[in-house]
Amino acid sequence: MGNSTGRPLALVTGASSGIGYELAKLCAENGFDLVVAADRPLDEAAQAFRSLGAQVDAVETDLATVEGVDELYGAIKGRPVDALLANAGHGLGRAFLDQDFEEARHVIDTNITGTVYLIQKVGRDMRARNKGRILITGSIAGFMPGSFQAVYNGTKAFIDSFSFALRNELKETEITVTCLMPGATDTEFFERADMLDTKVGTQEKDDPAKVARDGFDAMMAGEGDVVSGWQNKLQTTLANVTPAGVLAEQHRKMAEPGTAEKEEAREKKSAGAGGSDS
Repeated sequence: MGNSTGRPLALVTGASSGIGYELAKLCAENGFDLVVAADRPLDEAAQAFRSLGAQVDAVETDLATVEGVDELYGAIKGRPVDALLANAGHGLGRAFLDQDFEEARHVIDTNITGTVYLIQKVGRDMRARNKGRILITGSIAGFMPGSFQAVYNGTKAFIDSFSFALRNELKETEITVTCLMPGATDTEFFERADMLDTKVGTQEKDDPAKVARDGFDAMMAGEGDVVSGWQNKLQTTLANVTPAGVLAEQHRKMAEPGTAEKEEAREKKSAGAGGSDS
């Protein structure tokens, strides 16, 4: 059973805001109909996508749960999915031992469990047709141990690795797997992760529309991976040759609670001394 509009279908998770919203918008602008999902209201986003000419089904559900993924999969109604953009994910700041375990587990279940379950369900359908594109939002965070964001970075290390492995398993097929690896991006991520008092939470970040464009273009070209932003490319290159302990210490300086105040004090002191670091 095909799409009634004759347009290809894209399934985008985490589409209510940020990178996921921009990815869904690009799909709509490039001739896809949409099934979009998020754990937050999608009404405004869905209207925006419809205004671009797409037929849109929106599913508000918790993709950390098997039931939530099953609900989303049901919304496809047997239509062939031409592109799966598995983008849903969130972070959690603070020291691991201070985190509420249910919150930490929700990060793992959203970023890993729900993501791989959805990819397996949709991926099996793609394999049966030997056609499809999969874009998985990993992160450059997967290259470095994330002090004060330990669970999140750990989930992204899993996702980055999983993407490369799945791509290799499917290399004899017509199904492509692309891993988008952004750096710190200007979205609700840091507010939601309770990281607004950290250096990384307050510094300038990448534009989600630019990150999404990098990912979308790479997916359409069938590329294996794309690191968005030249500074992030440099960071991942250095991460590959830097000891893990050093990376963890570098991450601490970015993500430890209160680092925003320390940075501000340092800049004031530097300016008072008649110089600036920039």
